[in-house]
Amino acid sequence: MQDAERDEALVLRAQAGDRTAADLLLRRYLNTVRARARRYFLIGGELDDLVQEGMIGLYDAIRDYRGDAGKSFKNFAYLCVTRHILDAVKRSARKKNAPLNDYVSLFDPDLARFAEGETPEDSVIDNESRSELRVRLMKELSDFEYRVLNLYLEGMSYAEICEVTGKQVKSVDNALARAKKKLLRSYSDPS
Repeated sequence: MQDAERDEALVLRAQAGDRTAADLLLRRYLNTVRARARRYFLIGGELDDLVQEGMIGLYDAIRDYRGDAGKSFKNFAYLCVTRHILDAVKRSARKKNAPLNDYVSLFDPDLARFAEGETPEDSVIDNESRSELRVRLMKELSDFEYRVLNLYLEGMSYAEICEVTGKQVKSVDNALARAKKKLLRSYSDPS
């Protein structure tokens, strides 16, 4: 309990403008942030990006903590760090899906929906590219990896994927990591 008391005292000093207290808290919780960030996967990013997001959450926790709410700083910081990391993961998933969410079906009877400069031929080429990607994914990935990747690209959170698949977070995270490695290896291999 003594560490928790020291944390709260450091927070009060940091909120009063003591940069040394804030730096001490940021260093003290860095390993906690790293451990939390390792549980997630960021499309198009690295672990360091998630750690950075977690550190922003920790900084916000230092700034916003109110001891009178009855919650320890440690628990409040953990919550803020987790929320920042999850927000970053969700943002990356949405950006990654933007091309898939914006395509126009070739079978849509209302061809007026085509974007300016887009032709039916462009749509056919896009559909063929998607089909080739789907075939490659099915060839390279296990059934579970393929399913988890599709659910993730649909914008589902780790918790939602765990619920749908009946697997633990670590299994989902490992499947996404394996899928990423296999696809990177597949696209770097000329054969």
